[in-house]
Order: sequence, then C-alpha cells, then structure tokens
Amino acid sequence: MAAAPQMGDRVKTRLAGFALAFLFLFALPARANIYYVTVAGLGGEPDYEQEFTQLASDLDKLLKASGPDAHVYTLSGGDATREHVTQTLTTVASQAKPDDDFVLILIGHGSFDGVEYKFNLPGPDISGADLAALCDRIPAKRQLIVNTSSASGGSIPALERRGRGVITATKSGTEKNATVFARYFVQALHDPDADVDKNEAITALEAFQYATSKTAAFYDSQKRLATEHAQFEDTGLHDAVREPASDSGEGQFLATFTLIRIGTAQKAYNDPAKRQLLARKEELERQIDTLKYQKAAMSQDEYKEQMTTALVELAKVQGELDK
Repeated sequence: MAAAPQMGDRVKTRLAGFALAFLFLFALPARANIYYVTVAGLGGEPDYEQEFTQLASDLDKLLKASGPDAHVYTLSGGDATREHVTQTLTTVASQAKPDDDFVLILIGHGSFDGVEYKFNLPGPDISGADLAALCDRIPAKRQLIVNTSSASGGSIPALERRGRGVITATKSGTEKNATVFARYFVQALHDPDADVDKNEAITALEAFQYATSKTAAFYDSQKRLATEHAQFEDTGLHDAVREPASDSGEGQFLATFTLIRIGTAQKAYNDPAKRQLLARKEELERQIDTLKYQKAAMSQDEYKEQMTTALVELAKVQGELDK
C-alpha cells in the first residue's frame, strides 16, 4: 500500500495549484487599455458632499493624465444615480476587451442590513449584487473594485470572484461609521512614498497598505478607537484578509495590478517608442512576483534558473528604457 502523502507534499501540491491559477491570470498579454469608473455617492451632509466630490475630482484629473490608454468615467453629485451608474458600466462592458483592465472606485456611504449591502446614491441605492452583475458583464479579465464606503465589508461576498480584487474600507457590514480610508487611498496615488519597491508603479496592494497605515495613524493622532479596518480579497476563493498571505495566495493579484505610474515610468508609458519596452518590463516583474510565490513548490535549482533568467532579461529591458 502506498504511503500517505506527507504534510509538506500536500502543502507543495496546494501551492503549485495556486501558482498555476495565478500564472494564468498574470500571463495575460500586456494590457491594451484600462477603464476607471469612479462613483462619489450620496453625502447626506454638506461636508461629506464636498469631500466625496473633491476626492472624485482629484482622481478624475490624475487618472486622465495617467496615459493615452486610460478611459476615465467619473460620476458625482446629482449625476451619481443608479441609472447613470448602470449606464456607465454598461458602456464600459460594450467597449472593454478581455486583455484590458477595469477599476471601479466607490466613495461615499454604504449600508448593510445583515443580509444585503447597498451603496448610497441620490435616489434609489444600488446593491452589491447589482454592482457585481454589472461588473460581471465587463469582458476585462483583470478587475479591481475599491469600495471605500462605510459598511463596505458587507459587500465582499457579492463582489468577489476569480480575476477580481476587492478592497473595502471596513472588515464587515457592521462597521457603519463614515470612513477616512478613501482620502488616503486617493493620496496614495499621488504620493511617491506609496511606491514601496521603487519601480515607479503604484500597485493596488501598495495603495491599500499605504491607506491602511495612514488610516491607523489618523485614529492614533485623534486618540480615537478605530471604527474601520480595511481588508481585501483577491483570489475569489477565501475570506477577506488584512495582510497578504502566501499560503492562500491573498495579495498576489493586487501586487501585480498597476493603478498608476509615476516618474520616468509615466514618461515611458506616454512615449510610443518606449511603451512596448515598459510593457515588457512590467510583464517580467509580474513573472518575478509569481516565481517568488511558486518558490515553495519548486526545486531550488529550478527556481534559481528561472529567477536568474527573468532578472537578466529585466536588466536588459531596463537598460533600453534608460537610454
């Protein structure tokens, strides 16, 4: 009778399975376009109305200046109705291609009745299930939803799926106070300090970690008990987490999802002569990240060989970009 598999073998098999799944997602061709939809919902009070509208306006300007392949839709104030949200996401569904990226950012208040999450809009609200159905129709295989509203943690069960990262400002639908996470998430896209690995590309994971840290510092400075605890889910298979987890793969997708480029990378992206080189660089960086995740399921020699090959190629491409 064959011996029962050892625990280490089972772990390696599980990791290999996750690695193959992630490799499928990350091995897609360099994106052709990225679609950003920002919705600033109902404020309810003048201060919140002004804050939500200003954050959406800041994002709109930043994203429109991010590159020639960015398609930016922003709804705020009286325009942010359920009808207009539906129309906008339907428009994106008609334009986006499978190799494009899609980002939906929700800024505002939310509610949760213990069963269903709703994002508050002028007029009828929109549920998490309705938002998920609209986003499911968008062909882009790589999607990101950033829900910065109160009670946003209650939206994850409806929104999560394979190939879509979901970030929420709260850990559950019961954290119902107004959040500050949105302001720091937007700030992350403006602040070079958010680029932890200094590759001049701010990823969804880097923006999440920056905003999470700033949010915690805000409550500390105010000597207040934190009423929001941001989380994410990006495998479509697990419960949401607050930190990347190598055993489940949580965080790997967000770490490869570029939200904005800065510095020379931004200039290269806007230069048709260098855009393909930049795309190759980012593809190699995704491969390197995936190899790091696969390491536990590979032999040392195989890992070293593949990592060396990728790093040498990355150095060559970087050299061409620096000319």
